[in-house]
Amino acid sequence: MNMKDLVASFPEQLTKALAISNQALLKNSDTSINNVFISGLGGSGIGGTIVAELVGNNAKYPIIINKAYSIPAFINENTLAIICTYSGNTEETIHVLKLCIEAKAKITVITSGGEAEQLAIQHHLDCIMIPSGFPPRSCIGYSICQIIKVLQFHQVVNHNYLSEVEYAIDLLQKNKTDIHQEAEKLAQIIHNKLPVIYTLGSTEGVAIRFRQQLNENSKMLCWHHVLPEMNHNELVGWTQKDEQFAVVIFRYEDDYYRTVKRLEVCKEVFAKYTSTIVEVYAKGNTPLQRALYMIHLGDWISCYIADIKQIDAVDISIINHLKSELSKIN
Repeated sequence: MNMKDLVASFPEQLTKALAISNQALLKNSDTSINNVFISGLGGSGIGGTIVAELVGNNAKYPIIINKAYSIPAFINENTLAIICTYSGNTEETIHVLKLCIEAKAKITVITSGGEAEQLAIQHHLDCIMIPSGFPPRSCIGYSICQIIKVLQFHQVVNHNYLSEVEYAIDLLQKNKTDIHQEAEKLAQIIHNKLPVIYTLGSTEGVAIRFRQQLNENSKMLCWHHVLPEMNHNELVGWTQKDEQFAVVIFRYEDDYYRTVKRLEVCKEVFAKYTSTIVEVYAKGNTPLQRALYMIHLGDWISCYIADIKQIDAVDISIINHLKSELSKIN
């Protein structure tokens, strides 16, 4: 399985994801919904992080993102719980699913099978099945569309975000050459450095996604932060010149003007300590379209770095080792 082939098929995946969401059979809640709880980890969970940010300003109820074994005490029959585990066997997420069942939450499972599917069948839960057999991180289009479907179905949001996905598919296809060229260029710049990823406002999820893809596909360490929060802590850490640092700044058309001003001041600080500062601009007419564009661009960057380093982007043997060791614990 080649990661570059999987990344290249992202527009096609979004088309399939829309078809799955259109066919999904969901049941109306018997009780009112007061809050939304989305749980998932790694490639299964990042879709929830991104969607929660994208719909946050339009959501009628609080949306909580969970990436742990536990659940908050407020989870009850008035909670819409969206459980995301691609394999269906993610240890932490299965534990959370069982806790949500005990708490009598209104649950929708998004999975490709495994124990999550079996629990959904056993407890008569809503369950949206997505294609199996792929690395979870390569299936983000499936998870994003299904999470949006669930939120729209339960009227957590009134805006039809799924209709924007079709425009995003067209955007990615029309800009295919530009995306490849920019990704290759950026890969050459940062492949032998320590990337420091910054983004502005409520777009942290896409930066997290890029960090994770550099971790998994490119087998490299990096970190991310978001403005204006980093102005209150991390900015003070820029005190030592080191050309190993490569600052990568994700930019969006709707970046808040005061945060943009903060960034301009920050760039002056960064420039004192590293000469590698690159700004990456999103394309698209809406936040969702821009997010999907940046996800795709970031995925390509991670693949091109893997090519430069001559490593297998798919390999996650160290994570499999961790899971093997955990399986020995009762």
